[in-house]
Amino acid sequence: MSDTAISLHILVIEDHHALRQVLASLLETHGHRADFAADGRSGLHLALSDPPDVVILDIGLPDIDGLQVCAQLRAQADRHIPILMLTARDTLEDKLRGFSAGADDYLQKPFANAELLARCLALSQRGRVGAKHMLEIGTLHIDQNLQSAYREGQFLALQRKPFQILLALAQAYPRVVQRSSLIDLIWPDSVPDSDPLRSHLYLLRQSLDKPFGRPMLRTVHGLGFRLDEKA
Repeated sequence: MSDTAISLHILVIEDHHALRQVLASLLETHGHRADFAADGRSGLHLALSDPPDVVILDIGLPDIDGLQVCAQLRAQADRHIPILMLTARDTLEDKLRGFSAGADDYLQKPFANAELLARCLALSQRGRVGAKHMLEIGTLHIDQNLQSAYREGQFLALQRKPFQILLALAQAYPRVVQRSSLIDLIWPDSVPDSDPLRSHLYLLRQSLDKPFGRPMLRTVHGLGFRLDEKA
């Protein structure tokens, strides 16, 4: 491995012993740290207890299959862990099921070693890798997995669109989000004729700001909106 090469922590969840050996040799030869599991439950436990940079996941596993592992990992992990589905199933329906379960990429067996390595590296470089599902801005906590928000430990009862606004502002924090950007985000296909944000911003303020001592949602006149932790 060259000095500029990237060393990844890769978890392989594969029940075929000979293929695990091949992958062990391949990954370690290229300077990567590899962990292995031969069944779905063990693999899920390893992924949650020691989150890897990439998971290589077979679909046809004993106990719980790869689709279930993928879905449970998405539901339980506190960050995004890239998942490369590695399987002999090659129909479009199989691939769509994999992506629906939360897979990031899909590689059919048999595969070229160089392609597998390249895909793992590409997945590890994506911007959302390792991103926490929980956003924290002062006393505001947003769980992106559960689509829920709390301020000072108090649950914020938000409808879908006010929550979408809050999430967009939290993801952009401390930057200002333009009004037009929020409208495009919430109504990507058809924008209402009247002021589409007014009522949803009002509902957001009623939950986010009204019960507390100071407002977090700030209007930046002529620009848009932002969250203010220290207001």
